Amino acid sequence: MELEKVITYCAVAVAAIIVLIFSLDLAAGIFGRFIAMDVLFILGGGFLLWQGIETLLELR
Repeated sequence: MELEKVITYCAVAVAAIIVLIFSLDLAAGIFGRFIAMDVLFILGGGFLLWQGIETLLELR
């Protein structure tokens, strides 16, 4: 597999984990009630996830 695809898959995986963790934190309040921080991390992770998927489609 090409190095660009491996790096992109890793970035997509990290972004998905970030979105999952902060979505769960927003729902359950595990790390505290910092709603603005949770929302900003979810938006940032979602943007990175979207960019990674678009890059994978370009690398096809």
